[in-house]
Amino acid sequence: MPLNRRNFLKNTTLASGAVALTNGHKELEKVKKVPTTTDFQLEIYATNWGFQGTTEAFCKKAKDEGYDGIEVWAPRKTEDHEKLMNAVAKNNLKYGFLVGNSGSDFAKHFADFQEYVSLATTYKPQFINCHSGKDFFSFEENKQFIDFTINKEKENGIPIYHETHRARILFAAHIAKQFIEQIPALRLTLDISHWTCVAGSLLQDQEATVLKALERTEHVHSRVGLQNGPQIPEPRAPEFKKEMDAHFAWWDKVVEFKSAKGEKLTMTTEFGPSSYMWTLPYTKIPVANLWEVNAHMMRLWRERYL
Repeated sequence: MPLNRRNFLKNTTLASGAVALTNGHKELEKVKKVPTTTDFQLEIYATNWGFQGTTEAFCKKAKDEGYDGIEVWAPRKTEDHEKLMNAVAKNNLKYGFLVGNSGSDFAKHFADFQEYVSLATTYKPQFINCHSGKDFFSFEENKQFIDFTINKEKENGIPIYHETHRARILFAAHIAKQFIEQIPALRLTLDISHWTCVAGSLLQDQEATVLKALERTEHVHSRVGLQNGPQIPEPRAPEFKKEMDAHFAWWDKVVEFKSAKGEKLTMTTEFGPSSYMWTLPYTKIPVANLWEVNAHMMRLWRERYL
């Protein structure tokens, strides 16, 4: 029988039912506890990426779930900023901002980036996380983004980080190494799932470079990647234990560095919707509940590090 759409839907009825069962099932094993100093602080932020609802609904749900704050794109419009500030104040949430832009013309791209970062600093977030530059800009061009944010942070005291993100300055470990070595003040948002995707590995052959990045990490996006992909679909599934173990080994090291310094670490649970979240063909039904996946990661981090 040919596998047309009708036959596929019929054959995947049981699979869809199995997907529903993943929502909220128990942990596979006892969570490892990682020792930290008494003055170590961890703040966990929620993402609105993939959330279907208003700003107020998102903030309330994040608060009810137990998050310390939210990480969202910095609003460009005054009315959007006011709406966000009202929602975070009402729910007693901290907030960090994403900043980034697009465009292949370096001069226009850089000018807009400078304007956007400058605007974001006026809102006084806990931190600013930059999707900065482009992978095809030259080293000298991309360095200007980092130099600008270093000077901007000195002006206003708001921490500004650059994310290890595909298509951006720090899109791969071996490229990030050059910036880390040449710019001592560069500080990172570590989303190492991008690097596993780019490298097609769990970075076993780049351990020294990864360690350099872990030492510079101030903020973490706790998405779990895999070889040739930026996101496993379900962190509770046993078939992804290898990827989970690898990412937690990296995060353990970040926590170790921050704990030894008595410094605060921030983290955003940033599993994303389709096309990051796997879906069933034809139906586009996600194979896991996105909100619950992120909340699960929040609980794992709290149990492991606090």
